[in-house]
Amino acid sequence: MILSPQHDPMGQAVLDYLRTGRATSIKVHSSLFEDDEIPVPHLFRSPTEMPLPERAALTYARGRVLDVGAGAGCHALPLQVQGHDVTAIDVSPGCVAAMRQRGVRNVQLADFFTDDFGTGFDTILLLMNGLGICGGLNELPAFFSRLDALLAPGGCVLTDACDLAYLYEDEDGRLDLTDVEGYYGEVDYRMSYGAVEGRPFNWLYIDFDTLAEEAHRCGYTAELLRRDPDSTAYLARLVHAE
Repeated sequence: MILSPQHDPMGQAVLDYLRTGRATSIKVHSSLFEDDEIPVPHLFRSPTEMPLPERAALTYARGRVLDVGAGAGCHALPLQVQGHDVTAIDVSPGCVAAMRQRGVRNVQLADFFTDDFGTGFDTILLLMNGLGICGGLNELPAFFSRLDALLAPGGCVLTDACDLAYLYEDEDGRLDLTDVEGYYGEVDYRMSYGAVEGRPFNWLYIDFDTLAEEAHRCGYTAELLRRDPDSTAYLARLVHAE
């Protein structure tokens, strides 16, 4: 769903930062966790400032690239410099405007699931827990079906994700999901930036084993490429099963 400018906190934040070099943090609210913040400069980070899975994803990208949820363009820009034909999409009007100002050549305000922004991509990037756009496990079949229409023959998806299991471990390190309804990686969020209030949305954090199982059910193979030694984050590659 495309955001309206009145409910686009991240977009407003990145535009403020571009214009003034300053912006207050984006507030992140959830019923499951305490309020958190996203420092706006983080959205403008260079490859050397990225965690290991993100840096690795940039080296694995090949051919024609689709950057989904491209934000301020921190992945699209270095790939463009490397010579890739990059299409960057986002549902945030502010982020799209910021990427255009920063020099990303092909930027489109588009929803991954419903809009027409081209096909035949060799690499689809879903970084910064990009599979979260599915919202929940029940949306993964629609996600894989969408890949069938977007990927070129032999193409792949590169995605990083975090396993939230550590949040539910007891004092002995055992997973305790007694009070959890559904899959433990399904999280509800809302963002705000100053007076700009975002709409509530659901976000999916998926562990690799579950991702591999769901991919297999939908005719895809999941390959674990990297694990971050400092967190539960990992980088995976999804390809159509032969």
